[in-house]
Amino acid sequence: MQKLTEIHRLDVAAYTPQSKETAKHAPDTGGKPLRVLMPSYRSAPYTGGQGIYIHYLSKALVELGHDVHVVSGPPYPRLDDRVKLIKLPSLDLYSVENAFRAFRWRHFLSFANLYEWFAHNTGKFGEPYTFGRRLVKYFRTTRHQYDVVHDNQSLSWGILRLHIIGVPVVATIHHPITKDRDIAFLAAKDTATRFLIGRWYSFLDMQKKVAVRLPALIAVSENTKRDVEQDFGVESHRMAIIHNGVDTQHFRPLPGVKRSQHLIITTASADVPLKGLSYLLQAFRKLAASNPELELLIIGKPHKKQTSELIAQWGLGPRIRFMHNISTDALVQAYAKATMAVCPSLYEGFGFPAAEAMACGVPVVSTTGGALPEVVGDAGLLVPPRDSDALADAIEQLLHNPKLCAELGTRGRNRVISLFSWTSAAKSYVALYRRVIRDAHRTYG
Repeated sequence: MQKLTEIHRLDVAAYTPQSKETAKHAPDTGGKPLRVLMPSYRSAPYTGGQGIYIHYLSKALVELGHDVHVVSGPPYPRLDDRVKLIKLPSLDLYSVENAFRAFRWRHFLSFANLYEWFAHNTGKFGEPYTFGRRLVKYFRTTRHQYDVVHDNQSLSWGILRLHIIGVPVVATIHHPITKDRDIAFLAAKDTATRFLIGRWYSFLDMQKKVAVRLPALIAVSENTKRDVEQDFGVESHRMAIIHNGVDTQHFRPLPGVKRSQHLIITTASADVPLKGLSYLLQAFRKLAASNPELELLIIGKPHKKQTSELIAQWGLGPRIRFMHNISTDALVQAYAKATMAVCPSLYEGFGFPAAEAMACGVPVVSTTGGALPEVVGDAGLLVPPRDSDALADAIEQLLHNPKLCAELGTRGRNRVISLFSWTSAAKSYVALYRRVIRDAHRTYG
């Protein structure tokens, strides 16, 4: 039997947990309202945790009384009505059928467009770099409108340029993308694939050089801070740890919805090796024979051909469903019906799916990849990454133990309410903004 894993209480710098959601709309009284610009090169909530982060943090900041503008490339974020969205259109070549034929002669008029088209069609991910160029161009005529710029992990040359000219800048790192690259390398089957992976992740050279020169970085977990220090070479004292929050008014149990006894839910917004979906599929295959009613709901869509082939090869198609681009309300409904949520990731910088499932009162099975133990704590079953047998054992334990499911669901909801508040996170960010603004004024006058 998989035992519950006890996690020690975290001593988190620059983070003060808020135990009551009633403080949600309390204004920031530390000084005048700030004008915050939040650059985020890809921000749609269904593309991953960064889109969720930008939505809820910007909302929490305006609820504290601050003026927040989000500047984003496509796909664009869904924002609170009080947050202004500035769109910086890119070529968005991942959304077109034939990226090579998307070239137009007018692209010669814009170096950013030309570089983005060339990079994409030669196997590089150029969007962080080109977004930074477009951001600097936007900022030339709007600099007077903002007190601070808070970068959402673009870590581009453009962000560094703003810092060099005296703009107060902070940047969040959800996790160093070196982890994605290294896991992709391990999953690669041949030298040619490894070469293509290395080329796609070549933007990491820029991010490392920018990160070490910015005045203040935010890590969303203890684990992320350690990995940024190790992989990017950032000095520990220049990083603050501010955990993400969860909207516990929206993500909540729905007592009127009947919970299934045979439904597993998981999130795979990006079907990449990092998310560990293949290990969950192996565990599901193992359990399917002895649990004929068992079903798997995957929030996301299969981008990798290998995923679809595995499902077809193992005859699991009728028992596996994919849902993507769904609303928060639909996601909460799905959690309310699920027996459990499974987070099979090999690595997470924070782990929104685990935290949101816990907020909905759903028992969680999670790996210990990255920061997931910090989020789940003693409110779920923890298993090693890359271990489909351990996943299967933990899932089976919950399938046959309704009492434990109920206990973990309650414990998870309480843990999220007590530790992961967007209001507390926003207050910590504002304190950091004010310090960086003071330091910039001392340096640049």
